[in-house]
Amino acid sequence: MNSSKSPGLAGFGVLKNTTCHTEKKISVFFSIIFMTVGILSNSLAIVILMKAYQRFRQKSKASFLLLASGLVVTDLFGHLINGAIAVFVYASDKDWIRFNQSNILCSVFGICMVFFGLCPLFLGSVMAVERCIGVTKPIFHSTKMTSRHVKMMLTMVCLFAVLIALLPILRFRAYQIQASRTWCFYKTEHVEDWEDRFYLLLFSCLGFLALAISFLCNAVTGITLLRVKFKSQQRQGRSHHFEMIIQLLAIMCVSCICWSPFLVTMARIGMREGRSEDTCETLLFALRMATWNQILDPWVYILLRKAVLRNLYKITSGCCGVHVINLHMWELSSIKNSLKVAAISESPGSSKQINLQPLSSLGQ
Repeated sequence: MNSSKSPGLAGFGVLKNTTCHTEKKISVFFSIIFMTVGILSNSLAIVILMKAYQRFRQKSKASFLLLASGLVVTDLFGHLINGAIAVFVYASDKDWIRFNQSNILCSVFGICMVFFGLCPLFLGSVMAVERCIGVTKPIFHSTKMTSRHVKMMLTMVCLFAVLIALLPILRFRAYQIQASRTWCFYKTEHVEDWEDRFYLLLFSCLGFLALAISFLCNAVTGITLLRVKFKSQQRQGRSHHFEMIIQLLAIMCVSCICWSPFLVTMARIGMREGRSEDTCETLLFALRMATWNQILDPWVYILLRKAVLRNLYKITSGCCGVHVINLHMWELSSIKNSLKVAAISESPGSSKQINLQPLSSLGQ
């Protein structure tokens, strides 16, 4: 049985009849470029998000910025750890038998691949849920969604991703060196055992579930904002929500485009018995597409900020010959309104005032 194999030898089974050959110089170039660009992009995004978090620490946007910072930090460490191991493997001429006798490095590599793959998808869905609550239930969000609760959610998401990554180790299943001999993951060659198929299907199902939750919550948030915009003639008060939903939609689109090939490939391998028809080149292409997700995520926060969007709007309007109006869309009046409503609701005899007074008048 597979489980009876020695952990030190289990990872080398794919090396006997490997048919995948990659160009070393090109592969090393891709790994170094991906790692460098990813580290620089995520570092810049962290600086931007931390400055924004300091400005909105006491406001409802702070929870969104805290989750976004957790996502970018996760992407940063994913590039640092996975990129460093990949460069080391290439520098060692992919000679796993020489430097991985006990299969420790492959196990660490596989755990990191699963953790840093699922964790950003989970965090993206949590961010979508948080924004959906913030738009549809602003008073509940202002009073109940504190920084402590957000940090607890971040911790639980990370622990859940760690548990999924450690499942094969806890079940005495070694992560496998893939046919390209450049990365480690679940067993994808000659998948015959039900447990090997289970891990592949679990990974793909959790990834698709996270994307589905993000899509559903973003749809609800967007529809709610559009209904409020069409019902009210005022343009102020909801603009910061629009800014964050634009960022969430961009994150969701990037995640769907980058992760879908890899998730579909893993699901297809898991549902087949015996040898998979997916070639090594197909797996490498899907893996590199998934890697681009961690590179593009930080640029969502770097480019889709209110200052950048305002300048793009002015440039576009100027090029089209349209009169540029003053954009006061980025006021935080609705945040103030939510906080004031929450404060009034806690005071005795305030329910009548809330019913008699429209929400927009509270900010005056």
